Amino acid sequence: MKFATILFCFTMMLSIHLHCENNEEEKTEEADLWNFSGNFSQVFNQSSFTNWAAGGENTLASTSIVELEATYDNDNISFENQLDLRYGLYKSGEQSLRKNEDRIDFTSKLGRKLVEKLNASAMINYRSQFTKGYDYPNDSVVVSRFMAPGFITVSAGMDYKPWDFLSVYFSPVTDRFTFVLDQKLADQGAFGVEESENLLAELGSMLNLTFSRKFTDNIRVRSRLELFSSYDDFGEIILNWESSANLKITEYITTNVLVHLIQDRNIDEKLQIKQTFGLGLSYSF
Repeated sequence: MKFATILFCFTMMLSIHLHCENNEEEKTEEADLWNFSGNFSQVFNQSSFTNWAAGGENTLASTSIVELEATYDNDNISFENQLDLRYGLYKSGEQSLRKNEDRIDFTSKLGRKLVEKLNASAMINYRSQFTKGYDYPNDSVVVSRFMAPGFITVSAGMDYKPWDFLSVYFSPVTDRFTFVLDQKLADQGAFGVEESENLLAELGSMLNLTFSRKFTDNIRVRSRLELFSSYDDFGEIILNWESSANLKITEYITTNVLVHLIQDRNIDEKLQIKQTFGLGLSYSF
């Protein structure tokens, strides 16, 4: 009896030990499927003039950049998440501080492998800004603020990845929601909403091309092109194309170049173009 009790206890202890080992191995294997990366940058621009015959104004600008990525891939299931936060201020001459960059951009994409290089995927994207924007030089007229506008795009479609650094995603079923949660702006019908309404919902199709590649340890290029067309107004394309290049000079000093193009009839009929270049401190992992 005593031997049976000892054998039972030993068997139970061995079983618990093996179960814990297996759990640890499963957790380790699961953790190995995740990949995390990020970049934190503080970019500076400055110019100063004293008795400069050709004229000029003293300027100072600073932009904070946070880029985070978390990806999961177990051959059949992929889960990609990107968060891009940017906020910048500048001062020129006697002018008060103004913002020159303000963005919140989050994308999450879940994919199920169908065949090699082709996934059935669903994606959600959220974009807005942190603080108020003004109709400069008039700094008393607010033209934008957090969630005015705010954009949420929900879609389902096919994701083709011929290489690790390129994704071609097409969705025939895309819901694009434009929020204007500032009533004064909503009453003006800003950003395409009906006057006094706070939401514009559009059903359409979307093509999204994403390129992200490190050419060397010091050079990284990212580009994202998004084309959306509503079925109610098919053929009218909303374009959002952003490309950036990051060049490391030393371990903690980098240069950043950004070009951003927007063509959105709900905001402005004209093509919007923004170009920035900066030198600053950076930390990546």
